[in-house]
Amino acid sequence: MKNLKLLTAILITSILSFTSCQDEIDVENGQNPNTNSSTSPTANNLERSSMYDGSFDDFLDGISCSSILLPVTATINNIEVTLINESDYQIVLNILGLLTNDDDSIELQFPLTVKLSNYTEVQVANQSEYDALIAACEEAEDNAEDAISCIDIDFPITILTYSLNVEQTGRVVIETEQQLYTYMNNFGDDELFAIDYPITATLNGDSSTVIEISSDLDLQSRITECLGTEDTEEEAEENAKNLETILVDGLFKVESFVLAGIETANDYADYTIDFANDLSCTATNTVLDTVEGTYEVTSELEVFLSLSFTGNTSFQLLNQTWEVTSYSTSSISLQSTTNAAVTLVLSQI
Repeated sequence: MKNLKLLTAILITSILSFTSCQDEIDVENGQNPNTNSSTSPTANNLERSSMYDGSFDDFLDGISCSSILLPVTATINNIEVTLINESDYQIVLNILGLLTNDDDSIELQFPLTVKLSNYTEVQVANQSEYDALIAACEEAEDNAEDAISCIDIDFPITILTYSLNVEQTGRVVIETEQQLYTYMNNFGDDELFAIDYPITATLNGDSSTVIEISSDLDLQSRITECLGTEDTEEEAEENAKNLETILVDGLFKVESFVLAGIETANDYADYTIDFANDLSCTATNTVLDTVEGTYEVTSELEVFLSLSFTGNTSFQLLNQTWEVTSYSTSSISLQSTTNAAVTLVLSQI
């Protein structure tokens, strides 16, 4: 009798346990919103967010879908350099940054090896093969099949599974991005899965922005949000390049400078400001008195113009980082990043 009661208890426990797993992995396809097939949006999100991200060397190769494996030799603006490790990237950045408004050229020396978004490594024999990689990457980006690099899932995570063929549940612990990509890329059509929430992730490469994700819907929302931020950053970067071109191509005067509620543009009325493409700038007045300075255009979600003049008290008042609130070929409006009431307008002569 005791054996019968014990057997019954074990059987009931097993049934309850199996039912619990089936609640988490919905075999009826739809009752649990976190149950997914291999073609579900969540499967796509997991696969794309775990692809190899090759965007970190885009300044060198121009392809976000892959990265060049070092060592490699390249000619940067007619200067040949050999990159042995990632610290040598700074050599390339320094050469590219010598002038702000020039046509940079990069010629890669073939053959070279690249690492693709699916983590495979392939040798590229010539420029024609490399152009084919560029074309394939552009197509992937156009079709939203490229890597989602704005969200980094914290590992390990657990994936709950259910096999439709053998009606068997399971769980898989994923330790790395590559493991997650391989797992999702090979996930069968006869299986269902669910993420064991909550999980945590980092957004837009900011280690201080750690978020908790509680569901598939939450994951989709976070990805949509960070992709929007990424688009804004890219737009700001493009605007920064356009602003650099406008600055270098023109001559400017201080149209307005409001400081402590007072318009002080008259202090600069006789000066013309010339921005050179080596990040230097010079203010010259009608009697050829000159004020030397430097400038820098940067971007995050917005565009910023930093000014630094020496030797003239009035121009030193302009020394700060300004947010670019609007710009055109004729006028650039700026606002202090430390005091919104302080504004500066530069007009092209």
